[in-house]
Parts: sequence; structure tokens; C-alpha cells
Amino acid sequence: MELNNVKETEVLIVGAGPCGLALACDLARRGVPALLVEQAPGLFPGSRGKGIQPRTREVLDDLGVGDAVREHGGPAPVGMTWQDGERTGEHRMFRVAAPTDAEPYGEPWMMPQWRTQEILLARLRELGGDVAFSTALTGLGQDADGVTAQLSTGPVRASYLVAADGGRSTVRRALGIAMTGETVDPAPMLVADVRIAEAALDRLNWHMMNTDAGYLAICPLPGTADFQLVAQFKEGEPDISPAGVRAVVAERTHLDARDVTEVLWSSDFRPRAALADRFRDGRVFLAGDAAHVHSPAGGQGLNTSVQDAYNLGWKLGQVLRHGAPAALLDSYEQERRPIAAEVLGLSTRIHRGQQERGAATQQLGIGYREGPLSVGRAGALEAGDRAPDGPTGGRRLFDVFRGPHFTLLAVGTDADLPEFGTPAVLVHRTDAYEAYGKGLFLVRPDGYIGWAGEDMTGLAEYLAPLGLDLARG
Repeated sequence: MELNNVKETEVLIVGAGPCGLALACDLARRGVPALLVEQAPGLFPGSRGKGIQPRTREVLDDLGVGDAVREHGGPAPVGMTWQDGERTGEHRMFRVAAPTDAEPYGEPWMMPQWRTQEILLARLRELGGDVAFSTALTGLGQDADGVTAQLSTGPVRASYLVAADGGRSTVRRALGIAMTGETVDPAPMLVADVRIAEAALDRLNWHMMNTDAGYLAICPLPGTADFQLVAQFKEGEPDISPAGVRAVVAERTHLDARDVTEVLWSSDFRPRAALADRFRDGRVFLAGDAAHVHSPAGGQGLNTSVQDAYNLGWKLGQVLRHGAPAALLDSYEQERRPIAAEVLGLSTRIHRGQQERGAATQQLGIGYREGPLSVGRAGALEAGDRAPDGPTGGRRLFDVFRGPHFTLLAVGTDADLPEFGTPAVLVHRTDAYEAYGKGLFLVRPDGYIGWAGEDMTGLAEYLAPLGLDLARG
């Protein structure tokens, strides 16, 4: 919509990385108009965030891209250590657990970040959205009614703005929000996507070389012909040119520089952990790397970012489409900032060798028990817990939950249930199941239990601040 040459939208999202794309998809399926802008001419081209944790796989499945993620990714290869050109042993990089009814994904899934973004963009276009590339934010202001953003293509007026524009966030800097953190490792690192001659190195292992100059790792990227190369530099600065990438491979491995047939993308960085002092300023929200910057150890950054979007999307939808009071949006920072702080600590400890990669990195145990939207307990679960998957009437509970609605789930109980006059709340009854026990559970659109009880007592009072009620939903 145009008004006096100012474009209008309900939500302006700045940054088309995994976080911004996931949020745009979530809003699109809720019927919330959103403008997603990206200052680059196209999607990020590198593999950087290549590990998708089990909880994020559940999120992506709910967003409608589970099949594409399964098709284009693969399990993490077994680690292989090398010394002086000889293989010295295998080890598992991540915890691998057999899938269960409650947790259908038992291990991290490997897929380069550029592919994750391609999949999310394709989904966004299916939902009627798109990305405005080559569009930079140059200024912003806000008042009680909305945000006015100056873009390189012209002004935009939005009800809300979400900064998903990375660790050097233009939006965060414009708002004057500080980042508090530390350098995790003073040694700079090089990361590159390369092609390696087929006869020179197998794609069955994640190859690890420790040298006096720093470690080097070469990981095959499933669904591609590429490898991701990561090299630490204890002295000096990385040379990210193709010649520099080939030189470090030749110096630290048994490979010849000519075995690196292509250098597709390269970058350098210093591992850092930092957390924004706040995730909200009025009608502007920080999400993803704009709010928290992680060491790559443990594969937490991209996953935490996508889950920020998943938490914020349904709340914006309730406020903009279902009449929930704007105060609901306060819960975004209240729920996500403690999680980001916890995950930052985890990734830092893993980077420094103080903690092994384990169940915590899978993010299935993340929850909001102490959050402002968690009320009650029933059976085996407390409000704020992740709602487990499981069989129900020939299908899965995740099939019931999939979509932008709430689900009132009755497990092993004959309690009377209301009929909601809107698709915003789906009512489902199923048999008693160990992962839940027995009781009533209101499952939020992001797959967490918001309210739990033995009967309907207290549910009406819980629903009202969400823009819902027992009569109409």
C-alpha cells in the first residue's frame, strides 16, 4: 500500500538470513503482511551455520520445509583425526540418539547455511512473500503508533520492525543498544567452502588436523560436492584469497594446494560471545545474531536465531490478527534473552574444551517454565515444557500441532472440552501417553505448553491476554 510515497506494511524485517526468512514465513502463514529487506544483492553464499539441531528440525518441519531439509541434508560425518598425513582415529562430533516417539530427531542434521536459506526463501515465495534485495536501512524513527524506516529505495511505515541483520546490526547500532560479551578465543579463524579432488580426500569423514600453527578441519557438506574448511591461526592473520586458502591446506595437511580445485567462498572471524543488553526498544525487536553472537562450537547460533523468530512470530500474529494486547510482546525478551544467555555460555564452554557436545546442544530441553506465559502442571509436564511428539489416531501429534494455531490437547481424560468458533484454536483428544501422562495441555503455536491442568479451571483467564476466549477462540 502506498500513502504519500511512503510504503506501508505491518512488520518490516531487516535481514534475510535464516532468522529473518523464518520469521517472514511464519508471519506469511498467519496472514500478516511483512516486508523483508536485505542490503546484499542475494542470499548469503557460504556454509557458515551448517548444523541444524533436533529442536530446529522440529521448527522447520512446522514451517513446512521438513521434507526439503531431509532431502538436502544429512547426518554429521564421523570425525577422523590425522597426524603427519596418517589417520589416527575416529570420534563422534555430536551426541547421536535413536529417534523416539517423543523426540523424532535424534541427531544434528548437516546442511550448509546457503541451502537452508534457499529452502526458506522458496517456502516464503510459496506463501506469497519475497525478499527485497539490494535494499539497505539508512535510518529509523518510531512513535507510539509505529516505525518509520528510511530505506535506500524509499521510506516505509510499519507497525513493528524486527532487526535480523546480524552481529553488526545496523538497527541495533541506530538504537544505541550495547552488546556485552567477550572474545572466546583470541586466535582468528578462516572459514571457506572448497572443492577438493575426489581422489585426494574422502567424503565419509569430518577430517581434523592439529598442528603447531593451529587446528584445521575439513567437513564434507551433505547434498553438495563441497567441503567446509575451518582453520585457526595462532599467529598472524588469515589470508582469505584462493591462494591463501590453498596455502593453509598444503601447509597443515597431506594434501597438495592443487587438490583444492575451487574456492567458492571464504571469510575470517574471531570467535566471540556477546549478548544485547535488551532485545526490544519500543516497537523494534532484535532477533538472531543482532541480539546474540556465538562461537561456532556446538552449532548453536543459527538454531537459536531461528527459534527467536519462531517465538516472536506467533506473538506478533496474536497482536496484529487476533486482538491480543501489545503487552504480549513483552514476553519475547522475557523468554528469549535468558535462553540466549544460557546457550552463549554453553557454546563458549564447548569452544574452550570445558564441556562436551551432548544433549544440551540439541536444544530439546530448552523451555520457558519460568516465563510469563507458563501456567500450571498436569501429568508428566509443566507449562513451559516442549510439547512432545507421539502417535495419535494413525498420525503424529506434530501433525496435529503443525500450523499457526494453538492446540488444546486432552490426553487420557474425559474432561469436557469447549468448541472454539475459530481455527485459531484446534481441540484434539488422544489416549493416555507416557510422555504427557494425563491432563489438559494448551500447546502454543511454537510447540511449547502454555497452560496445563486437570480440568478447565483457569483456562479462560489464561486465554484472554492472548486475544482468545472460550467462546470464540
